[in-house]
Amino acid sequence: MASSAVALVSKFGIKNARALENVSVVVVGAGIAGLGAASMLRKHGATVTVLEAKDHTGGRLLTDWSMGPPFEVGAGWIHGPSSDNPTKQLADAVNAQYVVTDDENAVFYDLNGYEYDEDEVERIVDAWEGVLEHIDNTYEVNDPRSLLQAIKDYRPAYLDDPGIMWVFSAFTEFSKGGAIEKLSAPLFNWDEAFDGADVVVTSGYDEILKPLKEGLDIRLSHAVSDIKYSAEDGVVIRTDKGAFEADYCICTVPLGVLKAGNITFTPELPGDYREPIAKLGFGSVTKLALKFEEPFWDIETQYFGITTEPKGRWNYWLSYRTFSDENILLGLSVGDYALVADRMSDAEMVEDALEVLRTVWEDDVTEPVEVLATHWATDPYTLGAYAFPQPGNRKSDFDGLGEPIADRLIFAGEHTIFDYAGTTHGAYMTGLRAAEYIIDEEG
Repeated sequence: MASSAVALVSKFGIKNARALENVSVVVVGAGIAGLGAASMLRKHGATVTVLEAKDHTGGRLLTDWSMGPPFEVGAGWIHGPSSDNPTKQLADAVNAQYVVTDDENAVFYDLNGYEYDEDEVERIVDAWEGVLEHIDNTYEVNDPRSLLQAIKDYRPAYLDDPGIMWVFSAFTEFSKGGAIEKLSAPLFNWDEAFDGADVVVTSGYDEILKPLKEGLDIRLSHAVSDIKYSAEDGVVIRTDKGAFEADYCICTVPLGVLKAGNITFTPELPGDYREPIAKLGFGSVTKLALKFEEPFWDIETQYFGITTEPKGRWNYWLSYRTFSDENILLGLSVGDYALVADRMSDAEMVEDALEVLRTVWEDDVTEPVEVLATHWATDPYTLGAYAFPQPGNRKSDFDGLGEPIADRLIFAGEHTIFDYAGTTHGAYMTGLRAAEYIIDEEG
């Protein structure tokens, strides 16, 4: 699949463009999927209008500079930054600056704030890997069990081991966006990945969108309420600022918005689309950046893992001092606890997180001087962070959502590609895929 992304960009490069001067497209959503689709179509001559409900572009790719270094409100890493990763290609095109985040540069703590020794860390990681190997070796792809049930079936005692529960939360719930109680055991670890150690973009992740936005007609603060589609008559998209007609619509709103039914489709979406929308998981990851006057942690260490109860509660921290001069700790809440944290006020979130930090650094932990927090699950235009497979899901539940409806309506976004669900590059690739369909139809 990795090579297909490169092939797609090459196949539909400007030199091979076929004119679409008489084709009109409305793209709903100005995230990387929507902008990627719109940019490709515009370069082929189509008339493209991008409708975005928020007052800014980027969707779940947004950089905040108010603390000094970049705080990535949404996507935070380029996962697998190899030369064939299309997101890395976008970043290279704007001369982005990177820092590798080293998963080995980490210290882990138990429930009481004491550092795990190397033997204990090895035991915990071995247990995690043992469960993954057990699932790979014994579970069929359509097995309906959850990851939690798989852990229980393999080693029931693991459920009462805080360290092992921590690794499944900090590693798996974070990377997949869902709680282990809700993740499909056979599917959660079957996706694909590009090569290379993950990197943060120190020049700002959302800079990679600049080339995609060039020349586009982007209407901000245009919330879509209705999409009417017909093979004969094209599409009509209604917003709070009027209606837009076109030949095609590419809809890139997050899965959470589709699940909530916040957009009415006429006619009703076919069952092959309604059912996956209802069945797929859509979770959250909550980020909290705390800036301090002075560091109270080892500034040479990049990651701090803290075993917490309940699991998922601010259990992983990234130190900005490993790539900037600012005394910032970035904390993560994941799994079901992210849904709890998202509903806290910023002040409540800070109090909750400081309590966790004080289990390790005790009275050395001071009050932060600046705070930034995310609330993806309560944002009405996202209602979560990214998609994940639940028990009973199939790979086709993701991929099938990307199939055109009535040859006029096409969904795109990270929830429409199983192999790269939950990733920036996956979202971008689906935007290119949707544009490719229209180019092929009209070429």
